[in-house]
Amino acid sequence: MTFQFHTLRAAALLALGTVLLPAHATNGYFPHGFGLKAKGMGGTAVALTHDAFAGVNNPASAAYVGNRYDVGAEIFLPKRSARVSTPLGAMDVESGKSAFLIPEFGYNVALSNQLALGLTVYGNGGMNTQYPSIFPGDMNFMCSSPVACGTGKLGVNLMQLIVAPTVAYKWTENHSLGLSPLLVYQQFEAYGLQAFGLPNQGKDSSAGLGVRLGYMGKFGNAVTVGASYSPKINMSRFKDYANLFAEGGGFDIPENYVLGVALQVSPAVQVALDYSRINYSQVPAVGNASLANFANGFGAPNGPGFGWRDVKAVKLGVQWQMNSLWTLRAGYNHGTNPVQSADVYLNTLAPGVIKSHVTLGGTYAISPQEELTFAAWHGKKNTVSGTAPAPTSVSMSQNGFGLQYSRRF
Repeated sequence: MTFQFHTLRAAALLALGTVLLPAHATNGYFPHGFGLKAKGMGGTAVALTHDAFAGVNNPASAAYVGNRYDVGAEIFLPKRSARVSTPLGAMDVESGKSAFLIPEFGYNVALSNQLALGLTVYGNGGMNTQYPSIFPGDMNFMCSSPVACGTGKLGVNLMQLIVAPTVAYKWTENHSLGLSPLLVYQQFEAYGLQAFGLPNQGKDSSAGLGVRLGYMGKFGNAVTVGASYSPKINMSRFKDYANLFAEGGGFDIPENYVLGVALQVSPAVQVALDYSRINYSQVPAVGNASLANFANGFGAPNGPGFGWRDVKAVKLGVQWQMNSLWTLRAGYNHGTNPVQSADVYLNTLAPGVIKSHVTLGGTYAISPQEELTFAAWHGKKNTVSGTAPAPTSVSMSQNGFGLQYSRRF
């Protein structure tokens, strides 16, 4: 028990100390899944009970997970690029910062046959780009002179840390409800935006409190359904970026929900299907149109945003218990692209345009109490083009892989 507590404490410190590194940009700026088992199955998780990430996937699942912790890390490898037409010809640029280490942590304990507690630490992000210094000088469609244009490197970085304690209760043997308060800290930085009249401000942070609700129901031995919902989280304002984000520096976390079903099609094979929706359009800093609102001025209540639409994603996953040691997984995730043609120019800063992911994964049982899980995925390249204020296109593709250690106790 002493070893378990020391291991848990070390894992929690690792997660809290480094989870602010994420650069996901898959279903918008949310990753395609949370936890490496889910990532290997296309992101499906809301009707599954195979790890301790209940606080982000479905709080109600904590009632069935038992006593365990999961700790791991992934390497995320995004490739972001843009082509902008200028009076001197077309310019192609690629974003730096193309490799990121992202940790993950989950813990769950059953207090009784009906009541369970858990803790999940996870992150969102994705507006993480860094273009070379040659690029900002060509953002001169609104500059009165070259001096007013951007200088130095151009980029933004958004990082969000969410700590989610969880409580779940089974009111019958096959039906549970769960609740996870969401303690949120986020950090943002932008640089090279002098073309928009925005001097470099360095890093700024904000905080907020939200909640995630969940339901899970088992119908016989073959069918499990799940649902998870989180309303929009009102965050404190980025004071140093009050002249950038709409509503004087507001940057809330959008409402999101997931519905799903898992089918045990044979003793060894399980298939899962999830539908998720992330309502980016409800957050003015993200959802407001960029050029259409430009005359209102950055930072105004109806000022420019990134013009993101809501993202709807369908996730399909399968896992096969090959033998007593190995479980193999595969999946596919297809979502809508949030970036519209009219808003491509500003989204060179945040080209979260990927629509499709193919995933693989597996788990090896080291012992009845311990296991190792791996996952790998590929986000297919997608390109979106626009014509105003200059012909512009943005592209993104990605790869990722990760390893997770889990222990039951």
